[in-house]
Amino acid sequence: MHAHALTLAPGPLPRHPEAPPPAPAGHGRLRPMADPTPAPVDLWQTVALLHGWLASHERHPPEETLLLRMLKLSEEVGEVAQAVIGATGQNPRKGTTHSWDDVQSELCDVVITALVALRTLTPEPEKVLDERLRAVVARSHATQAAQTAHAMQTAQTAQAAEIQERPGGLPG
Repeated sequence: MHAHALTLAPGPLPRHPEAPPPAPAGHGRLRPMADPTPAPVDLWQTVALLHGWLASHERHPPEETLLLRMLKLSEEVGEVAQAVIGATGQNPRKGTTHSWDDVQSELCDVVITALVALRTLTPEPEKVLDERLRAVVARSHATQAAQTAHAMQTAQTAQAAEIQERPGGLPG
């Protein structure tokens, strides 16, 4: 996520119910959060902090905020594409403008933005993600089991056909 300064409209801001108190008077621009450099970083605690920070600077009704968070996700995915194009030098006019480390950073921005968007949609993002992850794992295991069963059936069919082709139909 690139830090972009946004000029706030004059007057009081509508506040999200969970938002911390507004910044003191005279603070008319969004600023990147100070880098506290905690190690290790707790994912969901950080998502909650980012969500709270954004909510404290919100200027739109909740429905609009949700839509804007979804649009932000699309913007971040576009930045991944831009970094991949730059890392592979696909634009002959620009050449190589990014590294694969840049691509990794942009992918992380997509994940962070998606988690903050999920937190905007639900107060229980951990539960929602855990349930979805379990469903995806179950589906992939079911797919793997079906593929294994299909491979075994194909092998048995081939073996039966081979036996039928032998003289007398007996195993060799």
